[in-house]
Amino acid sequence: MFTALDTFTLVAYLVVISGLGIFFSRQNKGFHDFMFGGGRMPWWAIGISLIATSVSATTFLGNPADTYGTNMTLLMCNFGGLVAIVLVGWWFIPRFQRLGVTSAYEVLEQRFSRPVRLLAAVFYSAHLILRTGMLLYGPSLVLSQLLNVSIYLAICVTSVLAIVYTYFGGLRAVVWTDVMQFFVLFGGGLLTLWTVASAVGGWGEMGRLAAEAGKTTWFDGSLDPSNARTFLSAGVAYIAFDLAIRGCDQQFVQRYMACKDIREANYSSVLSLFLGLLVGLLFYWVGAGLFVYFQSVQVQALPEGLGRNDVFPFFLLNIMPSGITGLMVAAIFAAAMSSLDSAITALSNTTVTDFLRADPARGDHLQQARIWVLVWGVLGTLAAFVCVLGEASLLTKALFFTSLFTGPLLGIFLLAFFAPKARPRAVFGGAIIGMLCLLPFSKIPVLPDHLWEPIYTFSWPWNPLISMTGTLVGAALLHFLWPRTKAVHA
Repeated sequence: MFTALDTFTLVAYLVVISGLGIFFSRQNKGFHDFMFGGGRMPWWAIGISLIATSVSATTFLGNPADTYGTNMTLLMCNFGGLVAIVLVGWWFIPRFQRLGVTSAYEVLEQRFSRPVRLLAAVFYSAHLILRTGMLLYGPSLVLSQLLNVSIYLAICVTSVLAIVYTYFGGLRAVVWTDVMQFFVLFGGGLLTLWTVASAVGGWGEMGRLAAEAGKTTWFDGSLDPSNARTFLSAGVAYIAFDLAIRGCDQQFVQRYMACKDIREANYSSVLSLFLGLLVGLLFYWVGAGLFVYFQSVQVQALPEGLGRNDVFPFFLLNIMPSGITGLMVAAIFAAAMSSLDSAITALSNTTVTDFLRADPARGDHLQQARIWVLVWGVLGTLAAFVCVLGEASLLTKALFFTSLFTGPLLGIFLLAFFAPKARPRAVFGGAIIGMLCLLPFSKIPVLPDHLWEPIYTFSWPWNPLISMTGTLVGAALLHFLWPRTKAVHA
């Protein structure tokens, strides 16, 4: 049960997090300080912030549920992540650092045209606001159950706190709160695993029983692309998925530019991969441990009809010691806030630099950036409200539509780096073709099943690879089909 000690622990944590924003506000003298922390932030803090942004509450709550119901085969995504890290460090980070960009999409106007830059910024903003709504909805659903409050209140508390410290502290507050929240998240997972291991006979016994139940299986070498849990999907196709996020997402680019040079930006990127593997392992083992606790050893019975997504929240509320439960709920808040703060900072930067064309070198746009932090924070909150109204069906739709944008974005950047003489109209049209290429291989959520039947349904890691390939091929064809015209740069 949630006790007075748990409440004190949770409130104290939230007060400290909010206070950090006020503290760091004194160091923001202008737009560059607010958005990039002055460009000299420690690489290790940036690396922790990168993974804190990436894992979100989905890892804290979703990984245990995934292992509880299946196994650890999605750990194979780290193979694809390793390749993506190498490519980002080789292709993307050096270019961004040398050009000194304030927005990732600034490169696209330099290479092609303003319409291409705007298209990429629109794709990114649509993808991120949908993702933000989902990342707020999931943990808030759990928090509302744990705290016995309305889900709308849980969303609002999470949003308001993240907006407050981001509004005042900018990227410095985001990074340092992410560092703190990462350790709360990781510590919460360790505490859970220790509690489970103590109850089932120790670490060795927990590992043995988990292996017997098939929960520790992590590799599947089959070649079925419709299954996300194979090496072909999670290890190979996932390369494009992770490359699109790490190389084209303003949240990541913003952090690369907060490092003082290329070497430190690469250090932060590699550290984020290493920490991501540790966090993934930890929370997959939490799920395996919970299976041993409730099913193999049967230390305690689960309520009738409890789904696998509800097992971990049940454990937190009913089995964890008093005071620790409050810390674990704080970890869920931490994961949700670390997703929101990064999103609204990146969206504010994209709005000011890409859509409004503000030049930070010619004026102080600090207040303008802060206003857009507020605006995007409110929009992210409303997106989470829409998820509540739509429930699971809307989440499925949002996942589909976000997958439409990431692949074409990656395709546009690859063209900018390796085919800078491609005609802007061809690049623009190629991105649209890339989106359309995904439709024959996916179910379209807005259409009834009887009206649209995919040719072949690929699993989710393939979506960015398919749409990226469509973008590159489409742009190449249009480049040669359209008559040559002189590109007009705005």
